[in-house]
Amino acid sequence: QVQLVESGGDSVQAGASLRLSCEFSGRSFISYSMGWFRRAPGKGREFVAGVNYNSGTILYGDAVKGRFFISRDNNKKMAHLQMNSLRTDDTATYYCEALLSTVVVAGEEDGDDWGQGTLVTVSE
Repeated sequence: QVQLVESGGDSVQAGASLRLSCEFSGRSFISYSMGWFRRAPGKGREFVAGVNYNSGTILYGDAVKGRFFISRDNNKKMAHLQMNSLRTDDTATYYCEALLSTVVVAGEEDGDDWGQGTLVTVSE
């Protein structure tokens, strides 16, 4: 059983930075690729970033490339999303995702585990 708990969401002004964290509970963290998705009000869930088990492969959604950076700490069983130069259209609930796979996928899979989400609000 995998449990994911996100933290770090906040209300900030455009241009600010935030760091989201995801705490993984369960066995074999290193067997999972980790990702972040987001859902903006009235929209579907969107892929943000993903990292494979050894951080050798990292993928980003087009909307966040160059501004957001994903990382993972296999010793602490944590994944992070550093978000810089935040814009109003980054406002969303951000979800941590874990997939039992050594390969990172830029999209949802049937075997995904999800956290409850953390809200990021960006205002002008």
